[in-house]
Amino acid sequence: MNKIYNSAKVWVLAARPKTLPAAITPVLVGSALAYQDQSFQWIPSLICLVFALLAQIISNFANDYFDFRQGVDNEDRLGPKRAVSEGWIQPKTMAVAILILVVIDGLLGLSLVYYAGWQLILVGIIIGLFALAYSGGPYPLAYHGWGDVCVLIFFGVIPVGFTYYVQTLQWTMATTICGIAVGLAIINILVANNYRDRDTDKKAGKNTTLVLFGEKFGRYFYLLNGIVAVGLCQYFWFTQTIFAALLPLIYLFFHMKTWKEMIRIYKGKELIKILGRTAQNALLFGILLSIGLIAG
Repeated sequence: MNKIYNSAKVWVLAARPKTLPAAITPVLVGSALAYQDQSFQWIPSLICLVFALLAQIISNFANDYFDFRQGVDNEDRLGPKRAVSEGWIQPKTMAVAILILVVIDGLLGLSLVYYAGWQLILVGIIIGLFALAYSGGPYPLAYHGWGDVCVLIFFGVIPVGFTYYVQTLQWTMATTICGIAVGLAIINILVANNYRDRDTDKKAGKNTTLVLFGEKFGRYFYLLNGIVAVGLCQYFWFTQTIFAALLPLIYLFFHMKTWKEMIRIYKGKELIKILGRTAQNALLFGILLSIGLIAG
């Protein structure tokens, strides 16, 4: 136990690297949109990427910390072991790490003011607050069925839109379409997680949409999110960005394959692999859409 506790490996595990495509994908797509409009800039794009990755890690650390405090991460949990509940990281240490990362990410976000103005400070504050409010505070959003909405906004619309905005100083219809499409693909990472944990979440009083509406809802919600994400990309036929409409269709093959595997397994620890595959699929969707935008 001490060996694990004293190693850097535990912090990597707590950061949940399998979920990090959720941070990379929207920045990739937002940068591709900027490139398409001949406005791509390496430095703000890279800052957005690091900012998004840190925000994702903060959210994961906070989830680890607050789920322990709420008693969700107990011996019945099916998913990967969590650092705080296992005693690998002390709660106070995790809280300090979260605070340090929030400060670092805030300072990093301030550098974007140079490119896009002081209004980005408000955006950064909102992102920081919601990253913590997702699992903590007096009304943890993930415990009251709002997790999916938060992912759509904060892993889709906002990161795609503002990655594009800091490079172009504008917001377009294509930005909104891509933000929603990316958000829907990334929501499935959360759905896969909640599908696996639906029974233990219910016992712990964590009212995810899977707990509120049941397994059948979650099954088809997952399927529909991927289909609608690709459907939204068909908007690019109207802008003659043909590859941005066609290439995301490849994603559907992997999406359907993972979905069928998820419902075949139905429940148990074997579902752990579905989360990783879903994250990979979301990143693939972002790569295909980005290539299509750049080619167009």
